[in-house]
Amino acid sequence: MTESVTHIHPKLLDILKSVPDPEIPVLTIIDLGVVREAVVLEDGSVEVKITPTYSGCPAMDVIGDDIVTAFAKAGMKAKVKLVLSPAWSTDMISEEGRAALEKYGIAAPLDATADKEALLGNKKRVKCPQCASKNTELVSQFGSTACKAQFKCNDCLEPFDYFKCLT
Repeated sequence: MTESVTHIHPKLLDILKSVPDPEIPVLTIIDLGVVREAVVLEDGSVEVKITPTYSGCPAMDVIGDDIVTAFAKAGMKAKVKLVLSPAWSTDMISEEGRAALEKYGIAAPLDATADKEALLGNKKRVKCPQCASKNTELVSQFGSTACKAQFKCNDCLEPFDYFKCLT
């Protein structure tokens, strides 16, 4: 797992854990790994640095607004900065986040090699989040959002999203 957090001040962590990803609400922005840094500045305000899951991700504006709102509810002023480097990777999703994805019905990302084989239809590697079968097939390289692909299980016949591996 790649380390995504440079530094999060301990008193800020619980507030950040309360901010869900707007596209996958079972994940917090901490679970997703988009928070790079959160510090208390000399004037008592908070600065949070976040990285988009992919260039142009429309959720980043919402995440920024949600962070500001969460800190305002806690009586703190926050500003959010977008940082692009190093780039976000699916390796930054926490183990708790991966488990939450599966429970929610979205297959967690595989490693880069397995992901390529699955998305090209070469090997059945994506596990169905409903029945755990790997007898699944790609329906579309694009799912409900650009970071997901659509699969179906040939055993339980349920469709499901697969969170694509980005490294």
